[in-house]
Amino acid sequence: MAESLFARLRHGRLGAGWMVIAAAFFALMGVFVKAGAQHFNAIELLFWRTLIGTVILGAAIRWRGLSLSTPHWLGHIKRSFVGYLSMSALFYALTHLPLSTAVTLNYTSSLFFSLICVVKLKDKLSRPAALALGLGFLGIVLLLRPTFSSDQWLAGVVGLLSGISAGFAVFQVRELGQMGEPSWRVVFWFFAIASLFGAIWLLLGPGFSPVHAGNVSALLGVGVCGMLGQLAMTMAYKVGRKYLVASFAYLTVVFSALLGVLLWGDALGPDALLGMGLIVGAGLLAALR
Repeated sequence: MAESLFARLRHGRLGAGWMVIAAAFFALMGVFVKAGAQHFNAIELLFWRTLIGTVILGAAIRWRGLSLSTPHWLGHIKRSFVGYLSMSALFYALTHLPLSTAVTLNYTSSLFFSLICVVKLKDKLSRPAALALGLGFLGIVLLLRPTFSSDQWLAGVVGLLSGISAGFAVFQVRELGQMGEPSWRVVFWFFAIASLFGAIWLLLGPGFSPVHAGNVSALLGVGVCGMLGQLAMTMAYKVGRKYLVASFAYLTVVFSALLGVLLWGDALGPDALLGMGLIVGAGLLAALR
């Protein structure tokens, strides 16, 4: 079985399993964003994330002799604009809210993605799929129990907007995949266009903070983990069953909670353990539909 799993990974046939890999990398990215917030603002962190991803992925694409030309420029620009808004809101929330609260708000994206599919594609949401998504979100609430103090309401609203816009971005990622765009090309142009947005914003606004040996590791962690997570997520929504992938996306909050225990000694009480069980159960339920 292990050999079969590695063979499927090597040949890109993991289906919705790609989202499990994406969830792990996105959770790690959140840790690096929190670390980098001591030295950089949210827009800077997002800029370095996309720029590092553009350079690494661009070098790999050039080395393999692949083409970046596409007939779907409008789709890439729309996806990049909505994705940049979503990531800007998420990074703002990550730098102003506890990690668990920011991740909770962002991962309402799966619910909004499903709603978009119902509205735009006229999908009929089966009872098991609806139950799986509902249980997954309930599990997030139990696991992370987000709370807001009086001075965090703005960051909370921005965090929720990150989830709404992420739902639209994911829908556009799936549309590009159905047009025949490979996942690496979708991710490259998102990174490249988002880097341009970020550079313009920073040059016209606050400018760049100095990068030195004491903070460069956080930037590299954000960039590399963000790139690997984005590639895996794009592949998942291209080849996986969309509602199963949406349910697996909730695993990011499980991994975030576990990292909180490992790195900061956060305690997992009965509510948290029940929440983790609900999230895993939601993924299994979606797999059976």
